[in-house]
Amino acid sequence: MGTEFKCWEVRKRNSSEWCHFVRSNPDCRLEGGFLDYLDGVFCVFPPRLLPLAVTLYALWLLYLFVILGVTAEKFFCPNLSAISTNLKLSHNVAVFSLMSPLHGVTFLAFGNGAPDVFSAVVAFSDPRTAGLAIGAVFGAGVFVTTVVAGGIAMVKPFTAASRPFLRDVIFYMVAVFLTFMVLYFGRITLGEALGYLGLYVFYVFTVVLCTWIHRWQRGEGPTPPSPWEPEMPTDAEEQESSGANSGDYGEEYQPLLPSPESSLRILSTALSPLDHRKWRRKPWYWRLFKIFKVPVELLLLLTVPVVDPDKDDLNWKRPLNCLHIVTSPLLCILTLKSGTYGLYQIQGIFPVWALITLVGSVLATVIFITTSNERPPKYHCVFAFLGFLASAMWINAAATELVNILRTLGVIFQLSNTVLGLTLLAWGNSIGDTFSDLTMARQGYPRMAFSACFGGIIFNILVGVGLGCLLQMTSSQLVVKLEPDSLLVWILAGALGLSLVFSFVAVPAQCFQLGKAYGLCLILYYLAFLCVALLTEFKVIHLSTA
Repeated sequence: MGTEFKCWEVRKRNSSEWCHFVRSNPDCRLEGGFLDYLDGVFCVFPPRLLPLAVTLYALWLLYLFVILGVTAEKFFCPNLSAISTNLKLSHNVAVFSLMSPLHGVTFLAFGNGAPDVFSAVVAFSDPRTAGLAIGAVFGAGVFVTTVVAGGIAMVKPFTAASRPFLRDVIFYMVAVFLTFMVLYFGRITLGEALGYLGLYVFYVFTVVLCTWIHRWQRGEGPTPPSPWEPEMPTDAEEQESSGANSGDYGEEYQPLLPSPESSLRILSTALSPLDHRKWRRKPWYWRLFKIFKVPVELLLLLTVPVVDPDKDDLNWKRPLNCLHIVTSPLLCILTLKSGTYGLYQIQGIFPVWALITLVGSVLATVIFITTSNERPPKYHCVFAFLGFLASAMWINAAATELVNILRTLGVIFQLSNTVLGLTLLAWGNSIGDTFSDLTMARQGYPRMAFSACFGGIIFNILVGVGLGCLLQMTSSQLVVKLEPDSLLVWILAGALGLSLVFSFVAVPAQCFQLGKAYGLCLILYYLAFLCVALLTEFKVIHLSTA
């Protein structure tokens, strides 16, 4: 019977049977998403054009990573920061500056780890793609703690902060050990899923407590973040549209006597993702990448409001923000469950999306009439929550497509979800952190970048696994099966644990003086691990059955 076959077996059949096999086999049904990639590659494209289909899918995969990165960096994180500011959770020096590290390990970690966590949650939602999540969580951990950490040490040798480093490595080793035990028993219960989230809460509490003790011992009062927790250095030249108005070029371009702008001009300027002055200064490769990002940036500008507390007007753009009252709820309802709820017809007559559009239009009209272009309304902070929700839906939709297309590539090339997770998904989700951490190191912040290597992935593994499995549970099924599909999972878990033990021993042994030798060892370790993982995937290395 068709139900007895795994989807990857389609390539073992005659090409004339591919389409029927995919459409009749329940294992080939993709969960969620707007596009059926398996149907496309095996039914729409003829067999002789399979290389073309794979090439197009690979390009679309790269663009999905671009969508995730742009959404998280320019829309999700700024709104998250605005929310934390409105909730008085950042730069609050009233209580020994404790809220600054709290902001870093909660809101900042959530913003930076959003693509990883959403990808893990989506992958865990389907038992067939759980291997992707496991491979991505472990694979990204190995990559970041070896290649990125090693790269930082090679770019800028430095002295690591002892207590934060030991704290983060110990917590991460505990998280890896818990995940190893979950995989060993092949299941995760409700209590264990809540335990993951509880461990992260305990980690946050530990960070705040250690910061308080550290500053109390030094006899300091309210201070900015300590040297091992400096704020992110910003490059004024890179303060580009942040999902907002690319026409704000800085003080040097502001007129001495500003005159009121028309609503149409404000709208057209706010919707322009290009800064023409910056465009002329940048090299050709930056311009080429920018051209690829323009379509998604334009769509994001149209659907996601951004509140910027650092601007005098809080990034209030009346015509665009009023448009967001319509487009943001519409985006949310049309991306939730791949548009199932948005296309639902009330009483079989009136679709939900039309009702959302009607209500949004009325509300937008009222706001437009009762506000002005020059001054944001008192309730402008509500747009930060709306922008946060809309950008989260964007990330969730892109992550769903990402997981589905990776599963499709796995079927085409007969690769396991685990190897796709530890390579493509892990690399794609980590590439942004890699560039940002190495840039921080070059700018003179190697300690901050090194701390980010361990602090950020703690959030990813604890919240990614805990929340991903928790959302998969139902009232009738409080256990999620996580059975390892191959020897590769154990090699992956062992490699991550071994890399952490190596750093835990080697860094204190060097008196926390990290140089090029340490960095080179980490990078060589990752290359060796990658070779072993690929050899295991292709059955060159395998367990003897005799």
